[in-house]
Amino acid sequence: MNNTKLEALAQKERDRQEQYERRIFCCTSTACLSAGAGPVHTAVQQGVAAHQGHKHDAEVVQTGCMGLCSRGPLVRVDTKSEDSVLYGDVSAELAQQVIARHLPLEESVEELDAEELEEGVSPHDFLHFRASRRQAEAKQGLEKNIISLDLPFFTKQVNVVLSKTGQINPEKLEDYLAHGGYTALARVLDKMTPAEVCDEILRSGLRGRGGAGFPTGMKWNFVRTANAPQKYVIVNGDEGDPGAYMDRTVMEDDPHRVLEGLIINAYAVGATKGYFYIRGEYPIAIQRIRRAIRAAKRRGILGRSVLGTDFSFTAEVRIGAGAFVCGEETALIHSVEGKRGIPRIRPPYPSASGLWGMPTGINNVETMANVPSIINKGAEWFAGIGTEKSKGTKVFALAGQLRNTGLIEVPMGITLREIVYEIGGGIPGGHIFKAAQTGGPSGGCIPQAYLDTPVDYETLGKLGSIMGSGGLVIIDDTTGMPDFSRFFIDFCVDESCGKCVPCRVGTVKIRNMLDKIIAGESVPEDLDKLENLCTLVKTSSLCGLGQSAPNPVLSTLRYFKHEYEDLVQS
Repeated sequence: MNNTKLEALAQKERDRQEQYERRIFCCTSTACLSAGAGPVHTAVQQGVAAHQGHKHDAEVVQTGCMGLCSRGPLVRVDTKSEDSVLYGDVSAELAQQVIARHLPLEESVEELDAEELEEGVSPHDFLHFRASRRQAEAKQGLEKNIISLDLPFFTKQVNVVLSKTGQINPEKLEDYLAHGGYTALARVLDKMTPAEVCDEILRSGLRGRGGAGFPTGMKWNFVRTANAPQKYVIVNGDEGDPGAYMDRTVMEDDPHRVLEGLIINAYAVGATKGYFYIRGEYPIAIQRIRRAIRAAKRRGILGRSVLGTDFSFTAEVRIGAGAFVCGEETALIHSVEGKRGIPRIRPPYPSASGLWGMPTGINNVETMANVPSIINKGAEWFAGIGTEKSKGTKVFALAGQLRNTGLIEVPMGITLREIVYEIGGGIPGGHIFKAAQTGGPSGGCIPQAYLDTPVDYETLGKLGSIMGSGGLVIIDDTTGMPDFSRFFIDFCVDESCGKCVPCRVGTVKIRNMLDKIIAGESVPEDLDKLENLCTLVKTSSLCGLGQSAPNPVLSTLRYFKHEYEDLVQS
């Protein structure tokens, strides 16, 4: 296999980057853009362009999420001779101070006004003094914006999926190559059979990060061994949980990583066509995935002969209309086919009969993004992270009533206490932790008594919650749990496809009962009726939406029943 051209491109990019004394990274992920990162990026570019130093003093890099979204816009300055400095809450005006601190303007003696000189001071010494003073003033003005990289928010994380976000330009294939991109694909095509790839993923212990936690290698083997003239692979980027943005961020900020995982998946199962299914509310993710596909085609990474081998594969983007139910794989398949996105009864499962009746492998974005690292570092390395049954790391969108919120990646098995009080920095305003809600509308609430609970698939399931795709909302003592569960059941009512009666009618009935309880119009017996109705909907609905919709209500009834009892008439 001829991979020398990609290696040459990677080395050329590394050599180019090495020329710069400083590289200034500006986060252009959606979270920072919504806080004003666009003008900040422009201001940094203009400031560097106005610098009168040498040509290779600094490079401005638009990059992906740096994690601490609550402090965005974020700017990081990496210097060869000094430690990296991270700035938060940066405005366009403060961006000029960042430049002044790290790139003080160099003035020539000829430009110096003689009247400014002090007696007995040489012009060169005076200019050096003035530049140092400006730099010190800029540093002093930025003190409150400097974020220590030694904070537990950063040091407690283990980055696998997010290892390149905040480090590379997501719109530049060469930058991904310079950081080891597509070496896993080259290794697979050069040295491994499809069966060996599936076995490597299976031995790693990687499980689906979309919520169900099904072993990824097992799913791949089902598709690989299916006998059919055509097979497909799909990346599920239809992330619909309120407050969750893990998959969006990975697609925006490291699109080639997800694409590389998809191509490896296709080779392993024998697929020649793949799709990214991305909801329409993610325009930057759509744009950057499409750009990555085009760049990969130009370099022979996609197409009739992938990296010069006899393996052929093409990929394209399908845009979803934003229906939460299309996160369910059979509804997603209907949507890709151009039909209404509603689930169907399984079996047959998509691995046997999926897209247009052919065997189809579906994995979510985070699952696919783990694949290149597993291939490069080995199944044993990945299996060495996490717990006995929950291997690797998990990306969470940490939200709610915390000092530090944003995107984090932590090893499976970390405790809620570590996430809340170390990574999250604790509860602000003198309030106390009340519960953590995992799994979005499909998840449950975990109370203070279980703060030392390991975060893994099995433990969360025992507590009445789920891992989900990675939404993690922290609740303090100012939130009433009946109101909180009512918010999520209202979401599920709106998002139900209406195909099956238990979900279509049952979720509406649950919401109506919650409304009566919150309004103080219920009696104690209604709490038993509510719990029975939730159990009925959970056990008789067709798909995962209806089966998990009652979880927030059931978990709050389990752990915070006194709050419901305080609202009903005795």
